[in-house]
Amino acid sequence: MIFNRHAGILRIANNVVYIDFGHRKQTISPERPISSQIHKKEENMEYDYAFEMAASNIRFGPGTTREVGMDLSELGLKRVMVVTDSNLTGMPPVKTVLESLSLENVSYSLFDRVRIEPTDSSLKEAIEFAKSDLFDGFVAVGGGSTIDTAKVANLYATYPADFLDYVNPPIGKGIPIPGELKPLFAIPTTAGTGSETTGVAIFDLEKIHAKTGIAHRRLKPTLGIVDPENTRTLPPMAAACTGLDVFTHAIESYTALPFDRRPRPERPIMRPAYQGSNPVSDIWSLEAMRMGAAYLVRAVEDPSDDEARGMMLLAASFAGVGFGNAGVTLPHGMSYPVSGMVREYRAEGYPDDHPLVPHGMAVVLNAPAAFRFTGSACTERHLKAAEVLGADVSGARLEDAGNILADRVIQIMKRLNIPNGLSAIGYSREDI
Repeated sequence: MIFNRHAGILRIANNVVYIDFGHRKQTISPERPISSQIHKKEENMEYDYAFEMAASNIRFGPGTTREVGMDLSELGLKRVMVVTDSNLTGMPPVKTVLESLSLENVSYSLFDRVRIEPTDSSLKEAIEFAKSDLFDGFVAVGGGSTIDTAKVANLYATYPADFLDYVNPPIGKGIPIPGELKPLFAIPTTAGTGSETTGVAIFDLEKIHAKTGIAHRRLKPTLGIVDPENTRTLPPMAAACTGLDVFTHAIESYTALPFDRRPRPERPIMRPAYQGSNPVSDIWSLEAMRMGAAYLVRAVEDPSDDEARGMMLLAASFAGVGFGNAGVTLPHGMSYPVSGMVREYRAEGYPDDHPLVPHGMAVVLNAPAAFRFTGSACTERHLKAAEVLGADVSGARLEDAGNILADRVIQIMKRLNIPNGLSAIGYSREDI
């Protein structure tokens, strides 16, 4: 497995775990605290001394979807590409958007062929559609797959390039986006990815069965319209998976390697979007955890609970601001082969036209083991996360922080009927 990280690449080969920094490799022993192995300062390494907070614009409130036509009109946009998936085409969120555009005399062309869990092929189809007309803006209506597809279509239609040019290394070249993109309005219909607030787009690269993505601040949507009315039709399992994605985004960004323990970039433009935990991201991540702990189970078990569904949608945006500037860690990195190598599994409540392990499920199935492993790297933060999620930490020992957090996550997974481990979705030891 390969997990791309800005400080190095975590590789597992021949039962040996090591960090590949390019110029050297460092073996990681599971028997010793991680902090004693990967936090050592190299003689010639200069650590970063700054972090940047890229602002995310969101508008929250019931019925705000109806305002998007006015927003586009006020920007002077004349023709936009509306991006969604076939399941949403005839449903209220998309209908409301199209009605709003028509009322404001903003012409549009509808692209409804988004693939849930996008691939490079499905993204290229959207890119060609975006290039086929003179669009001056984009509107994405759907979950993270739809919003990510719109980001990528906007990028390659605005600055055409070889597909792998903007893709994160080591798979792609990681070339920075050269300029501003066209306006993109993102209207989420799921409460999980937080893609309406981030400069990240994720997809499956089919030829190598791996998940990768594009990360740059200029991918951030112009505005995320967070409307609680748009999640009313979300099936319970989809609400559970996307909600657990909120949890893991928040926990991972809060417990990520701090910004000042990462290599200093040669130039400010090379400072990555995922900079490590920092004082501002911490605020957003902790609040997202608190909101998720209070509302996720309610939102899943009672789809008519508008307050819970709305607060989970807002929590997703909060977590997006947090991880969009701090980054994520092992659970997300480990999720990529789980979703990218799926064979037959199909999740309840999701499209059944192709095998699919939902992103949030792929992440959280790895999370308990990952938190047990990383707990020793920042014990106080793992224990704080467990407490915020509702664990009783009175009298807890710091050295048990990773286990306490993992156990609390497992309790929530059981309550939400998440499959019991990777074997439940079709994997075995032979797949490692």
